[in-house]
Amino acid sequence: MTSFLICDDHALVREALAGTVQMGWPGAAVDLAGHFPSAWAKAAQGYDLVVCDLIMPGAAPLAGIDGMIRAAPDTPLLVVTGTEDDALLLDLLDRGVAGFAPKTASGSIIEAAMRLILAGGRYLPPRLAEIASARIDDGSVIAVRDDVARLAERLTERQMEVLRLIARGQSNKEIARALDLAPSTVKTHVAQVLTCLGAANRTDAAIKARLLDLV
Repeated sequence: MTSFLICDDHALVREALAGTVQMGWPGAAVDLAGHFPSAWAKAAQGYDLVVCDLIMPGAAPLAGIDGMIRAAPDTPLLVVTGTEDDALLLDLLDRGVAGFAPKTASGSIIEAAMRLILAGGRYLPPRLAEIASARIDDGSVIAVRDDVARLAERLTERQMEVLRLIARGQSNKEIARALDLAPSTVKTHVAQVLTCLGAANRTDAAIKARLLDLV
């Protein structure tokens, strides 16, 4: 049975995230925490995935996440956040969190992020992926590049071709003409590319194509 710990100081958010889990993993074990001290204590019990708000009572954001990592160093951590503080997000990325989900994301996006992380990947929303890609030249995002490369191994040769054309800004109709495929087939390939890469949208996929040096 897959187990989840949902940590957020707003009851409605906790319930919404728990609902997303129950929809995606019927019968999963779900525990809840409303502040960092209780989250640290529960995380130490061991879960398959911890989903944690960045800002909760009991600790500053970085200290709170550091506490989660110390409590459960082997448990993947998905951080749910509404912040656009680039430096803070990069600090968290450097700490090895498994991913970030914007609080504005739909339930389907958050579920996709959870599935990707449970499969051993890392989920980066477009904004953070773009910031991270800007650090490629100084070698500071090698781990991110490696994560994307590992996920890309799931793509077929045809899907890699589709990804290259997505990265060039081509529409589904243009890709269909370029590869002599039916538009419906291209649509299916695009959906599979986004899923395999953990990309939220075509822009995110294009950023990850750059991380793979495809463009």
